[in-house]
Amino acid sequence: MAAPIEDLEQSSSDDYYAILNVRREADQDELKAAYRRMCMLYHPDKHGLDADKETAEAIFNNVQEAYTVLNDPTKRAIYDVYGKKGLEADWDLVPRTRSPREIREEFERLEKLREERRLQQSTNPRGVILVGIDATDVFDHYEGYDEEHSGVPSIEIKSMSISQSLDAPLNTSDTASFSGNLVTQNGNGQGSITGSIRRVTSPQSWGELQVSGGSGPSFALKYFRHITKRSFATCSGLFQVTRTGAVVPGLVLVGARQLDRNTMGYLTWKAGLQSSMNSTVVRDAKESNISCQLQLGIPNTFASLSYTKKFIESEGRMTASVKAGAFGVLLEYGGERKVSKNNRLGAKMSVGYPTGVFLRLRASRANQTIVFPIHLSQEISPQAIFYGTVAPLAVYWIIKVLVVNPYLQKQKENDVEEERSRNKDVIETKKREAEASVRLMAEMVRRIIEFETSREGLIIVQAWYGKLITTNGSSDDQQMNGLVIDVKIPLQCQVKDSKLILTDVSKSSLPGFYDPCPGEDKQLKVRYEFRQTLHECTIDDPEQLRIPRCLIDNMLQTK
Repeated sequence: MAAPIEDLEQSSSDDYYAILNVRREADQDELKAAYRRMCMLYHPDKHGLDADKETAEAIFNNVQEAYTVLNDPTKRAIYDVYGKKGLEADWDLVPRTRSPREIREEFERLEKLREERRLQQSTNPRGVILVGIDATDVFDHYEGYDEEHSGVPSIEIKSMSISQSLDAPLNTSDTASFSGNLVTQNGNGQGSITGSIRRVTSPQSWGELQVSGGSGPSFALKYFRHITKRSFATCSGLFQVTRTGAVVPGLVLVGARQLDRNTMGYLTWKAGLQSSMNSTVVRDAKESNISCQLQLGIPNTFASLSYTKKFIESEGRMTASVKAGAFGVLLEYGGERKVSKNNRLGAKMSVGYPTGVFLRLRASRANQTIVFPIHLSQEISPQAIFYGTVAPLAVYWIIKVLVVNPYLQKQKENDVEEERSRNKDVIETKKREAEASVRLMAEMVRRIIEFETSREGLIIVQAWYGKLITTNGSSDDQQMNGLVIDVKIPLQCQVKDSKLILTDVSKSSLPGFYDPCPGEDKQLKVRYEFRQTLHECTIDDPEQLRIPRCLIDNMLQTK
């Protein structure tokens, strides 16, 4: 999507590295050289006319601001993480004597606290609808089956469950939660309602009181405590009153420790109706998640292993797991993917003994989820496994190609058009600033061209910046439509010693440039003459540019 208006208004002066045309890894010497070059071009004393002096002063102030920040290690560290907003934060919170790394860590901590406060001041509704479907008649065939059967498989809804919960922050320390659950199966139904209140007693601990009603009232008390920076423990006590009036106590103790940066270990002990001891190790990295679990108890004794592969760009994941215990053996595999901003789709196959074959379809929108567990076969049927695996993939592909992709493409086009209309005045302002900057370059460009011509050096013949890649239309046509701007003079002004080097940042912040099409992919196309030979190259907006290629390569090899 296109950038908001407030972001676009600051874009021309926000990227300090682009203003000076230096690498993000630039050292002090590179910064000073770039600053001197900008001073030669934009210092007000270099221009005679009052209008030019005023324009040069505005540009020179941005250059000075960029150099002042990037030349200061402390300010530069904050800018690299939070941009200009970080520099505008309350400096009293972070002593200036701290190192850049310490300042970065402190700002990250403060930002995390602000996010937690924002979450505490908002409700968090969550809901799950579960519809159990029995489709075993499709794949299971038995001897002596009713001959009068019509031949159409019977598919029935056997169960349904609806759960909803809501958090209600009372203040920064107390949060009330309410949840309800309704379940119906084979004509029989039951429900429950739960209310709880949680109080944060210190940065290291909190307590929660929970009251539930359904098959019988129950009361639970939970306490959480950080023991060290890398470990915590919880203790939960439960008292449930059965329909006969008996009181059943329960106790759950959980201890956890961070084993390394991405790995957590948990030990859980339960006492009561279903006593058990459980140990779990979870390794959650950026691109994968591995979970190992072993439980000893009555009646649930099992061991399980799960692996999840994460796909960062598509925000999807593939999961495979195996679980074996007193109940039998269960193998699961499936995937989940984000199909739009707030929607996710997923499917998982479960093959086990004695449970048979299950297909679980899952659709989520924000915090609301609907799940369809479909019982395909009571036995391990290869046919059920095949169709249960292939059918969801085929349906997903059809929906994505015929429905989701066209909808998202249309939505993107509408968003870009609306943003372009809202940003029209801002773009015009940036265009005038760029044109004024180009006028100040005229004398400098004339001298550069004379120098380069005398040595058969680098001469920029034509250059365009904007939305160049289209199905139809030339660069001149696109320029007429406002999608492309002419940047021949600004690029020639950047030429030094027959070399043009642009860093890997958006070119819209370079002197003499602006963004003609916010929110859309942009390219830079350059035609140049070097040693009386014409060359041409095209790069994506954030890509680094080095021309002429042969001279740059020789220079790098020499270094």
